[in-house]
Amino acid sequence: MVFVFKTNVDSISKVKKVTPKLNRLFPNSKWNFDLEDCDNILRLECKDDIIEKVVFLMKVIGFECEAL
Repeated sequence: MVFVFKTNVDSISKVKKVTPKLNRLFPNSKWNFDLEDCDNILRLECKDDIIEKVVFLMKVIGFECEAL
């Protein structure tokens, strides 16, 4: 499944802050940020339904995140 989220991660330095946490929480998934998109999209490919986990993680580390 591919999940798409609107975020406020708008720079490489912010992606670097999020990277270890996403990799640790979702080790078998593929993900990327589209910083050129107006919604700073996070795309995450994972076998499980992880919407709530992603939104919670992002908010805990200080970012806005909303499933689209």
